[in-house]
Amino acid sequence: METAADSLDQEACYRAALTRDARFDGRFFGCVKTTGIYCRPVCPARTPNRQNMRFVVTAAAAEEAGFRACLRCRPETAPDLGAWRGTSNTVSRALALIESGALDEGDVDTLAGRLGVGERQLRRLFRQHLGASPVSVAQTRRVLLAKALIHETDLSMAQVALAAGFGSVRRFNETFQALYGRAPSALRRRAERPPGRGVRLNLSYRPPYDWPAMFAALKTRGDRVEGGAWSRDLDPKSDGAAGFVTATPGAAGRLSVCVEVDDLKALPGVLARVRRVFDLSADPEAIARDLSADPELRCLVEARPGLRLPGDWVDGGEDAPSDRMEDETLVVRAEAWRPWRAYGALYLQINGLLPVAAGDGEVARRAFAA
Repeated sequence: METAADSLDQEACYRAALTRDARFDGRFFGCVKTTGIYCRPVCPARTPNRQNMRFVVTAAAAEEAGFRACLRCRPETAPDLGAWRGTSNTVSRALALIESGALDEGDVDTLAGRLGVGERQLRRLFRQHLGASPVSVAQTRRVLLAKALIHETDLSMAQVALAAGFGSVRRFNETFQALYGRAPSALRRRAERPPGRGVRLNLSYRPPYDWPAMFAALKTRGDRVEGGAWSRDLDPKSDGAAGFVTATPGAAGRLSVCVEVDDLKALPGVLARVRRVFDLSADPEAIARDLSADPELRCLVEARPGLRLPGDWVDGGEDAPSDRMEDETLVVRAEAWRPWRAYGALYLQINGLLPVAAGDGEVARRAFAA
C-alpha cells in the first residue's frame, strides 16, 4: 500500500527547499537527520545537504518520527492543507473533528465510531494519507497551537496548556521538555503586543483570497460584517464558552483573529470553526488547476481567483460529506470537477450562470467530496 510519504518525490521536494519555493509551503516538511529538526520549505536557514534530509507530508509525520519543529520557520504558521490531502472523506472528516478537540478527551475508538469505521481502518487511512496516526495528529495540533500561543500572546504557561488542549500543566511541560529539551516558557520571545482584550492569533491560509466576495457572502447570509471585520457572539451551549470572536484580514496569507472566552478550553473549537467559516484550509492552486480544465470555468477562475466557500459556524452532521450535487441538472458537468465541484458551482453562481440556491454554501459544502 502506498503511503503519503511514498507519494512524495523526494528530489523535487529538495529542489523546492533549495529555492525556498513558497508554492510548496504547507505541502510537505523537511526533516533534518543531523539536527533532529523539521522545517517548512521556506525556512530561511541554510538548506542541509540532500543526504541529510527526508521529506514528509505532514508535521504530525515529522513529530511522530522524532523530529521537533524549527524555531526559525515555525511550522505552526504554515498553511494548513490537511483536509485536502488524499481522497478520503473519512480522513477529512476526522481531521475536522480532531481540530475541534475530539481526541483531547476521547479516544481513537470513539472517533472511529463517530465516523462509522473501525479503529484499525481509521488508523490505516491516516497512515496512508497523512503518514501518521490519529493520536500523533492530535498531539501535533496541541503542540503547534501551544507554540503559536507562546509566541503570539502573553498568556501564562498554565493558560497556554489549557487553551491548547493539554489535560494538565504537567503533561504540557513534559511534552515540550521531550520535544525541545527545554521548558515551554523558554520558547517565549518578549515582543510588543497589540493592545486589547482576548487571545489574538494569526491563522494562515494560501493566497489568493477574494475577501470582498467572502465578506459579501457572509453578510448576505446574515453574519455580522462591519468595517471589513467579521464577528460573532459565542454561545456556551454550542461553543463551550461565552464570549465573542472577531476576524479581520491581516498581512498576506494571514487572518487576524481575536477570541475572548470565559473558558480557554473552548479555544481550539472556536479556532476550528473560524477556519471552517473562512475556508482557510482550501488549496486555491489545486482548485484553479482542476477547474481550468473546463473551458467555461477557466475564464471565470482567471477573472476571479481566490473564491472560497463560506462554511457554517456549527457543523451540522457527523458523517462525511456527500459526493453528489443535490441539483440533478448539475450532476453531469459536476462529475468532471471532482473533488472541486462545489467550487465550480460557486464560480458559476457568482457569475450569474447558476441560480443562487444552487450555489448556496450549505448545498455546495455538502457537494464537495474531499
